[in-house]
Amino acid sequence: MTARDCFLGVDGGGTKTEFVCIDVAGTVIARAVTGTTYHLEVGLEETVRRLEQGIGAVCGDLGITPAVLGFAFFGLPAYGEDNVADPQLHAACRRLLGHDRYACGNDVVCGWAGSLGCEDGINIVAGTGSIGYGERQGKAARVGGWGEVFGDEGSAHWIAIRGLALFSRMSDGRAPKGVLYDRIVEALSLRNDLDLCERIMGPAGMGRGEIASLASLVSGAAAEGDIGAQAILVSAAEELAALALALRDRLGFSPEALVPVSWSGGVLLREPLVRDAFLAELAGRGGFAAVEPRYDPAYGAALYAQRLAGFVARADT
Repeated sequence: MTARDCFLGVDGGGTKTEFVCIDVAGTVIARAVTGTTYHLEVGLEETVRRLEQGIGAVCGDLGITPAVLGFAFFGLPAYGEDNVADPQLHAACRRLLGHDRYACGNDVVCGWAGSLGCEDGINIVAGTGSIGYGERQGKAARVGGWGEVFGDEGSAHWIAIRGLALFSRMSDGRAPKGVLYDRIVEALSLRNDLDLCERIMGPAGMGRGEIASLASLVSGAAAEGDIGAQAILVSAAEELAALALALRDRLGFSPEALVPVSWSGGVLLREPLVRDAFLAELAGRGGFAAVEPRYDPAYGAALYAQRLAGFVARADT
């Protein structure tokens, strides 16, 4: 196997990080999974350790060293948002590979590359966080992805936080008690309602990913007819549609263009109410063509690595 035979894609996420290696024909020849590489949560040292673990697992399966990889693309959470952390992550990736045939970018690129096969259009990601990315004739743009403190609208974390806020209103009597109230009490084993504060914000409180997992309680309550929970999911869909509309403008698609739009992330992939409302909102606006995701983001990262390798090769000739 030569240094042009395989391409590594790394799709970092708020919950897990996936590593996919493909050959020149696009066939998957190795996969690995590690924990989140969201450095704002686990720190730079742990992020690099997990990248090393994943690269080692892929190369171990193939019986190669990282030096053999033709090209690698690292799609990392929050990359491009920190002038201090970004250079450190970039340098760490070079150190782990032992060569400079690689590129780093935000993990949103992985979702677009997978869903649309690296073709022009827009992809909206709604997982632990939310963000949108698109390309048109070589121009790229992203919107959203501002983080859980004041952004990530429509994400699992955003849905969970609004579910917890609804619980507090139900507890106070500011909103009628619905199914969601009982589901949160049961899931978090609350002896009294104010125990929620300690469970979420106390010394042993929940991290970003753990809070995001509570979105499933909102989805479950909505499926059981909780009107408040249903409203949260519809609002999430509207926020995600707003990302697509903003990207359409940012990328300069003409008013008459039919823009391909796809999706990735657990919220849009596994929550029909959100996905259907999201697509209905865009259909009502007109000018979008829904595209079922072609590949998963991790494969998209590998596909993008292969694409970048082609650009590098052309530049060298």
